[in-house]
Amino acid sequence: MFFLLALVFALSFVFLGVGSGSNGISDALQNFFSGKGSGGPSISNLQKKTQKNPLDAKAWRDLATAYETKQRPQDAVAALSSYVGLRPKDPGALAELATQYTTLAQQYATDYQNAQQQVAAATPVGAAFAPAATTPLGKAFTDTNALKDPISAAVQSVASTKQSTAYSNYQSAQRSAEQAYQKLAKLTPRDANAQLQLGQAAQSAQDTPVAIAAYEKFLKLAPHDPLSAQVKQQLKTLRAQTAAVTQSSTSG
Repeated sequence: MFFLLALVFALSFVFLGVGSGSNGISDALQNFFSGKGSGGPSISNLQKKTQKNPLDAKAWRDLATAYETKQRPQDAVAALSSYVGLRPKDPGALAELATQYTTLAQQYATDYQNAQQQVAAATPVGAAFAPAATTPLGKAFTDTNALKDPISAAVQSVASTKQSTAYSNYQSAQRSAEQAYQKLAKLTPRDANAQLQLGQAAQSAQDTPVAIAAYEKFLKLAPHDPLSAQVKQQLKTLRAQTAAVTQSSTSG
C-alpha cells in the first residue's frame, strides 16, 4: 500500500501552480508569503465575527487568510468552505480551497510515512535469526502468540491504526481537492490552467476518467503550452493503465 501511495503522491504535483492563465492560486501564495492579514484583526476576533454573523462572507474570507498565514490548512479549509458556500462563483476562492486541500493531502502523506516507520520499528527483527522450525524453540518463533513482546505489539497496533487513518485522510483530501477544481473548471470553462489542475487533482485521487478528460481539454485550450508535452505523456500513461485494467477485468 505504501508503494502505491508513494507512486500516486509523486505524480500528484507535477504541474502544480504552473500553466496558462490565472486561477487564484498565485493570489493565495502571495497572501501567504506577504503575511496578508497579519496587521488586521486577530484570529480570535475574526472567529467572533463569523460566529456573530455567519452570513458575513468577508469575515470568513479574512479568517481563511489568517489561518493560511499561520499555516493551519485544516482550519483554512473550514473557513474557505463557509465562504464558498456564500460566494460559490468566486474562482479565486475555489482555487485557494483546492490548494488548501492539497496541502492537507501532503500532510497526511507525511503522517502515513511516519506511521509506517513506527510500524517497521515495532516489528520484531529476531525472526531472521530464529532457530530451525523443527526445534521446540523454532516452533515458538513461528507461533504468532509465542514470545510476543506486549509493548511492541501495542506500539505496532497503534502505529498501524495511525497508518490506516492517515491513508484514509489522504484519499479524502485528494477527492475534496478534485471536487473543488471541478467546480472551478465548470465556472471557468475556457481556463486551460483550471483544466490542468483538475487533471492533476483527479490523477492524485485515482479518478482516471476525469483526469483524462481534463488533460484532453487542456490540450485543446492550450495546445502550444510549454507543459503540453508533459501532459501528453501523462495521458499516454493513464490510457495505458486504463487499457491494462480493462484487459485484466475482461480476461478475469
